[in-house]
Amino acid sequence: MLFQVYGDMATYQWIGWILVFACLIGANEVARRTKVGGVICFIGIPAVLTIYFVAIYVGAVNGAEWALNNPTYVHMNSWFHYAKLYAATIGCIGFMALKYHWGKLGKADWFKAFPFVIVAINILIAVVSDFESAFRAFGTTWISSEGVTLMGGWHNVFNGVAGLLNIACMTGWWGIYVSKKKQDMLWPDMTWVFIVAYDLWNFTYTYNCLPTHAWYAGLALLLAPTVANFFWNKGGWIQNRANTLALWCMFAQVFPVFEDYSNFSVKSVNNPSVNFTVSVIALAANFLALGYIVYRAKKQGINPYTHEVFKGTRDFEQAMSRSEIEQAA
Repeated sequence: MLFQVYGDMATYQWIGWILVFACLIGANEVARRTKVGGVICFIGIPAVLTIYFVAIYVGAVNGAEWALNNPTYVHMNSWFHYAKLYAATIGCIGFMALKYHWGKLGKADWFKAFPFVIVAINILIAVVSDFESAFRAFGTTWISSEGVTLMGGWHNVFNGVAGLLNIACMTGWWGIYVSKKKQDMLWPDMTWVFIVAYDLWNFTYTYNCLPTHAWYAGLALLLAPTVANFFWNKGGWIQNRANTLALWCMFAQVFPVFEDYSNFSVKSVNNPSVNFTVSVIALAANFLALGYIVYRAKKQGINPYTHEVFKGTRDFEQAMSRSEIEQAA
């Protein structure tokens, strides 16, 4: 098994997973459907949390017990968690700027490449974290600043390379559209080919480097935007992903007890053979995805980054049917 979801706590662990999955689906709907919902979720709440985080660290520097014993300070103090939270939030704000055509930036054609840039940055944050683990303890274990035992090895290297390949799998950088109802920023060329490759890579990252969080931050958090994209929000996967990631990071940063030491906590088996296997699968999936993209690009005689590679496919056309351009046509 990938996770320790058996024994007396199994019922709590499965209930926790279902609740997290359902809440992420619901929170994404609130954030995407109205401008007010998006502003509250990605500008208002992060602003309040930033004040909270600064207060904690100022208090800790001054030796205040309430700060030194604060769960956020004790359990969520690594550079990765803050980098991921703010990178995801910046992505959400940028996507809203494109969706609502905010100011000159939201209307600028060059800014359509912003989704690629911010997603690439988010992927690179995790890639650096994977390589960090390999560098710190290749073939052995090390203890993170949050007290989690991590294993370093080829699994980190393979998955880090998978992440770099995943960046190369993002095609049609300027193919960004707005849905007819103004609820979604659409990236039609980000089809199931990329989504599956990304999900396998990102799950493997959480499994390798966040073994106490992967049950939620890996499985539930990845499946929520993917399910939404496949069933009712075609073409909106990257918006779904950014929304759910940012909201989950906010929750996890403030309430780490849920994942780390409650009845709902779940650990991966943290077995080197299992880590290696999932990393090889992620690497193979991304290699195949990139190969398929290169094949389609050559067949059509186009640059896969300045042009849309998946035109004519079912996923692409279903996403485009939701766009303003399709309506105008």
